[in-house]
Amino acid sequence: MANETTIPLLPCRSIDDMAEFYEMLGFTQTYRQIRPNPYVCVRREDVNLHFFGMPEFVPADSYGTCVVLVPDTGALFRAFADGMRAAHGKLLVSGIPRMTRPRKRKNADDLSGFTVIDPGGNWIRFMADKAEPSAEEPAEEPAGGKLTSSLRNAVVMGDSRGDDGQAVRILDTALRRDRHTAAPGELLEALAYRAELAARTDDQAGVRAFLAQAGEVPLTDAERAAYAETLTSLDDLAATLAE
Repeated sequence: MANETTIPLLPCRSIDDMAEFYEMLGFTQTYRQIRPNPYVCVRREDVNLHFFGMPEFVPADSYGTCVVLVPDTGALFRAFADGMRAAHGKLLVSGIPRMTRPRKRKNADDLSGFTVIDPGGNWIRFMADKAEPSAEEPAEEPAGGKLTSSLRNAVVMGDSRGDDGQAVRILDTALRRDRHTAAPGELLEALAYRAELAARTDDQAGVRAFLAQAGEVPLTDAERAAYAETLTSLDDLAATLAE
């Protein structure tokens, strides 16, 4: 048998909050009911997500998750980011809801992926469906030294497993040990991720400190072009401090 369709059914506290959030990301509400139980469906092209409401549900305790395979994680991320900026004036990078950035996952065959954590605390994991470089990632890979290796381990802990504390420990150790031997682009990537982790762990002083360090990394014009998306991520993080 072929051409089957699987649609995840995930919990939330409020179906209205879910509909509003996903409409911000470009989804359309296709069905909604209140009785006998709260239920809402949203769709964006071929991506269908269904949610059931539980008023006493605690989003921070959610184990809800699913994987959505897409042809281009970078293009989809940028579309979602545009929706967030239009609605909130910034990217949502901490708390619930929030969104991570596309990064290659060493625990997923180095495929690019990013995650939307929605108001229900569900992790919607958007992964590349084939091994092609995402437009969101640098045109040139970092030098591939020790710092890059540690960064990839930190991404597994923070972006795949949600253990931001362990990701911080891995990256802090690596930055102390390897920052002076890292290539400029390699160091920029590590500092950008460390600033994002600081935002996720409500460390505003850390966000400022790591943004400042990233701003001091010397880059050629070619490197600035290659890491344009990473530099944009620094601007997005800076916008979260302007409150």
